[in-house]
Amino acid sequence: MIKVPNLNLPEIQIQQAGVDLTLDKIFEFTSKGQIDYDNSKRRIAETKELEFDDEIFLKPGTYKVQLSEIIKIPEDCLGICLPRSTLLRCGATIHTAFWDPGYEGKSEILLVVYNPEGLILCKKARIAQMTFVKVEDSKGSYKGAYYKENL
Repeated sequence: MIKVPNLNLPEIQIQQAGVDLTLDKIFEFTSKGQIDYDNSKRRIAETKELEFDDEIFLKPGTYKVQLSEIIKIPEDCLGICLPRSTLLRCGATIHTAFWDPGYEGKSEILLVVYNPEGLILCKKARIAQMTFVKVEDSKGSYKGAYYKENL
């Protein structure tokens, strides 16, 4: 069984092939970022949190989302996260990267609203589904820049 330590509603969030992850915070981008080869010039784009109580209307565009759950990837697995089909059917999607073995944190993902009419999201909306894949001969546990992010 897949385990994520702080699920809001495990009876709903644990699915056949993964775990549903929920929306905690939404941010809009306020500056450009910079990426290079050795991270000596790396600059993460600045953001501003969008405040909301129960729900928020998002116009078409790109947003950074912080997930509610603390993710802990086992040492012998990697995490893969995809959008829930309902999000796709509403004209939006998420983009993510792999979660490396040993990663721990309240992850951030990219949300893109393509629907020209926008999207309404409620706090704790289930927007993503993560599954774990067994890896052999991992190069060790992740301890990079995002280890224990947002904790």
